[in-house]
Amino acid sequence: MIDVSALVVVVDDDASVCDSLARVLGSHGYRVRTYQRAADYLADGNRLAPACVLADVRMPDLDGLEMHRAGVALGLLAPTVFMTDMGDVATVVSAMREGAVDVLEKPFASESLLHAVSAAVERSRAVRAESQRVEELWQAVARLTPREAEVAALVATGRLNKQIAAAIGTSEKTVKVHRARALRKLGVHSVAELVRLLDRALPSALASHDHVPDETHATLPRPLEIIATTLANALPASEPHASTSEAAAGSVR
Repeated sequence: MIDVSALVVVVDDDASVCDSLARVLGSHGYRVRTYQRAADYLADGNRLAPACVLADVRMPDLDGLEMHRAGVALGLLAPTVFMTDMGDVATVVSAMREGAVDVLEKPFASESLLHAVSAAVERSRAVRAESQRVEELWQAVARLTPREAEVAALVATGRLNKQIAAAIGTSEKTVKVHRARALRKLGVHSVAELVRLLDRALPSALASHDHVPDETHATLPRPLEIIATTLANALPASEPHASTSEAAAGSVR
């Protein structure tokens, strides 16, 4: 089923190719915007929010792969389908390494085009949905006080209230209060749920994905920074990359 709200951007220095692709995609329900210069797309990219980018690899000034790298640096994370001349194996390999959804070798059939664009749009939809969920998590974490954030992180490592109290220099009763408030603000009811929430919200969990909130490089909520720092200090030095799930394994088994 075509997502009629999906915008597909076509970047190709050949005007006839742009026109042809726009006709095919438009006739199948997509909104289409075309560019003959990569630099022009990069200048407009942030306000467009395309669901898919179709980019020719061989273009003057800035080629498709260079455009993609520059776009990622600017926070333009739309799934990309590269177009290249038939037989250019090295380019195909490079494009896939750059994270291409697909590579279409010219000339290609309309069916191949539509299949590739559909896959890219579906990936974009999934990524944006996850980004929205992560943004909601960040908003929940932002409501924590610094002490609640610290206690939540230590709870997620599986420590008992009395151990947390000793670690932060307060009473067990105070820890219980902070713990209850943190869990309530985060909308979780158990250590297992807390661990899953933090694993999804922490920057380390997002680093290898495109699930950062749309205002991308927005500053992380201060409580989330506190949680990340507390976890890093609390985890054994021999396990610097352990997740909160692994850290709290003992408490949720």
